[in-house]
Amino acid sequence: MVSEGLILGFDTSAAHCAAALLSGDRVLACRTEDMGRGQAERLMPLLQEVLSEGGATWAELMRIGVGIGPGNFTGIRISVSAARGLALALDIPAIGISTFDVIDRLNGPDCVAVVHAPRDQAYIRVPGGTPELTPLAEAEASGFAPAFAPSPDILAQNIARLAATAPTNGQAPAPLYIRPADAAPARDLPPVILADDA
Repeated sequence: MVSEGLILGFDTSAAHCAAALLSGDRVLACRTEDMGRGQAERLMPLLQEVLSEGGATWAELMRIGVGIGPGNFTGIRISVSAARGLALALDIPAIGISTFDVIDRLNGPDCVAVVHAPRDQAYIRVPGGTPELTPLAEAEASGFAPAFAPSPDILAQNIARLAATAPTNGQAPAPLYIRPADAAPARDLPPVILADDA
């Protein structure tokens, strides 16, 4: 069943902040900003700008679609957290959409879906397979015709389109992590907690 109301789709899974507002299948507004850092500070103002450009308010949204990855750990957490908070505040469903879902929508489900990753790697999912992190050169030499992730604006629009037709099963969106976190532990010592002698 297609939702004909206003759908907001957004993604921060890579070095971008992208959002699109759709009414049915019609794009009312779409914005994309390339950024390696700062998505946490920029996402909510960008969403407000997209709503304003589309002549809509938060209260008019029927659903939220959010990109769940794969991609940058921090970026995915930013958008998924924002979507979950907005869904609670607005009492509407938030639906997680992977970049693989968008690639399938644009290229058909029988494609080899490829999402670029750092350090000359790629997240790859063969039809019916489990996504894996592999060297990009290996993916390109596999003999398959890969279907790469679309540009951020197309990604945001299709996240909204897929969210419009997805079932609302009550599950909150969750990040799609294909590899474990590789963040280094903090180098600073924790602060000393002083006893309260008063």
